[in-house]
Amino acid sequence: MVSKSQPHSGPKNPGRFGLVYLLAAVLAGLVMPIQSRVNGALGIHLGDPVAASLVSFTTGLLLLIVISLVVPGARAGAKMIPVALRERRFPRWYLAAGGVGALVVFSQTLTVPLVGVALFTVSIVTGQTMGSMFVDLIGFGPGGRRKINALRAIAAAFTIVGVVWAVSPRLETSGSVTALLLPLLIPLVVGFLMGFQAAMNGVQSQVYGTPVAATLVNFTVGAFLLGIALLIRLPFAGAPDSLPTQWWYYLGGPLGCVFIGLSAYLVKHLGVLLTGLGMIGGQLVGSLLIDLVLPAPGALVNAATIGGTLLTLAAVGLASLAGSKSPKPRATR
Repeated sequence: MVSKSQPHSGPKNPGRFGLVYLLAAVLAGLVMPIQSRVNGALGIHLGDPVAASLVSFTTGLLLLIVISLVVPGARAGAKMIPVALRERRFPRWYLAAGGVGALVVFSQTLTVPLVGVALFTVSIVTGQTMGSMFVDLIGFGPGGRRKINALRAIAAAFTIVGVVWAVSPRLETSGSVTALLLPLLIPLVVGFLMGFQAAMNGVQSQVYGTPVAATLVNFTVGAFLLGIALLIRLPFAGAPDSLPTQWWYYLGGPLGCVFIGLSAYLVKHLGVLLTGLGMIGGQLVGSLLIDLVLPAPGALVNAATIGGTLLTLAAVGLASLAGSKSPKPRATR
């Protein structure tokens, strides 16, 4: 996947830092529910979810530009972007990683009103788990090929079961699942692509020398695509409402920087599957905490919610034990 001018250094063994990397993946997942709550509130305020997503991407992009100008390591990484593209140190279609983020937003906008948040979560997590397993199996990411043994497969299955259990109290209001199969295919496919997104960002992070540069490219592409989508939408939906004055409405972009940046860094050490499972565990924990502290209308926390979250975290721990051995290095070109 990497050209001769940038030889693949092989996957790194997490070793004694494995737990730290896994906790970082859980931390990255924790920010996702907060980001969703902030972006959701911004979407309601603007009356346009596409415009809200563009604002979120733009604030994240501005933050990354400032970091790239001020921090020496990030500045060096930003300077590597045109060099890497010109010398084709990775396939240029890896830039599509930023487009996957735009697809996630599109799937939320299109699917959640039809199937509800609970079924959307189950569908996208199932796709993300399957995609992460496949990416590790074929060695697409910077961590090389990681064998999916029985223990890791069981852990992935338990993750899906845990998510279904955690959101089961809200499934009763989602209507007939059979009638919603077609809409559910959209987040399922997008979730599958998220595994490739993490791998492509990981490769770019390795080439640029920093995950900040990979995140910068990701946000640039995503903001560009969302800008086009908004322009296409304007003649039909009209202009969004005025921007809010409260500062917290603009936290979605910076939180997204944390999620994508950590993901790009961690896949090199943990592999795509374990990184994804850790983030899923963090996402459920974050959702549980938000529902307890700042519950939204319709939020419900009971034994199933807590039990499903604990099962998911146990599955992440099981996957970490299964992946504690050094992965088989991928051959370099």
